[in-house]
Amino acid sequence: MIQLVIPARRRDLGGFEVGRVLPAPLHRMVGPFIFFDHMGPADFPPGIARSVDVRPHPHIGLSTVTYLLDGEIMHRDSVGSEQAIRPGEVNWMTAGRGITHSERFEKARAQGDRLDGLQAWVALPESAEESEPGFAHFDAAALPAFAEGGVRGRLIAGTALGLAAPVAVASPLFYLHLDLDDGARFALPPDHPERAFYVARGEVEIDGQRFGVGQMAVLTPGRSADVTARGPATVMALGGEAIGPRFIEWNFVSSRKERIEQAKADWRGGRMKLPDLDNGEFIPLPPDPPPPANPMS
Repeated sequence: MIQLVIPARRRDLGGFEVGRVLPAPLHRMVGPFIFFDHMGPADFPPGIARSVDVRPHPHIGLSTVTYLLDGEIMHRDSVGSEQAIRPGEVNWMTAGRGITHSERFEKARAQGDRLDGLQAWVALPESAEESEPGFAHFDAAALPAFAEGGVRGRLIAGTALGLAAPVAVASPLFYLHLDLDDGARFALPPDHPERAFYVARGEVEIDGQRFGVGQMAVLTPGRSADVTARGPATVMALGGEAIGPRFIEWNFVSSRKERIEQAKADWRGGRMKLPDLDNGEFIPLPPDPPPPANPMS
C-alpha cells in the first residue's frame, strides 16, 4: 500500500522555516504536484521585519495553490490581483507563460500572527504551459465539504469522492484537507493513479506504519488506502495523473530546459512585469550552481 515515505527537509527562508517535501531526490512528483512545502508552524510577533515577506518573484509553467491552516498572507500579482488568504480558503494562481507575485505578512506585522500552511505547485501539461496567466480565489464556503465518522474533509481542488471543486485545473488531480478525530479512519479510493498522504498535524497510521508531522506516504497505485488517526490529526491527500517529466529550477517549471533558460534571461533582463501594487522591489535571480566536478579528473 505504501510505495515510498518522504520526510520533509527543513529550510530557513529568513524569518520562518518550511518543510520541503517535493521534489524529493527519489520521487520528484505525485501526479502533477511537483512542489510541496509546509510553511511553519511559526509565531510572528507584531512588528516583524519586511525582510520576512516573500518579495515579488516570477513563475512559469505551473499553478500555485496556497492553503492555510492558521494565519493570513497578502497576495499581489502581475495580473492585478490583491487578495488576502485565510484558513480554509484557496488562492490558485496559474503562471502559464509567466506571472510575478508577492506574499506578505501584513496582518502579522500589524498585530502578530501564527503561520501554518501548505504551498504546492502543480505542473501544467505541455498544452497549457504557455497559457495566459491568471488568478482565482475561493472562500472556504465555496469548497465541497463532508463530515462522517469523525472525519471532516474539504476538497481544495480537482475531483474526489464524487465531489468537484470550483477551481479550474488543467489536468486530472485532487487535493483534500482532512481533519480526523482520535481513532477516526478515512479510506482513499484508487480513483487517481498517483496519490499520497501528508501529515500536517498529529499522528496517523497507514498500512500498519505510524507517521507524524512532516512525513508524506506515497501510495501504491490501484489500491484503496486507509489512514487512521492516533490522536487528533490533520492530513492532506493529493495526487492525480502523471503529466511526464519536468525540469524545475528556482521558481520555474517546464518540459523544456531551454524554456527555463529563457525565463531566467527574461527575469534577469527585467522583461517580466512586476505586480502593479507591489513593484518597488523584487527577488533577484540566484547565481547558477557550479557545474559538477569532472569524475575523470
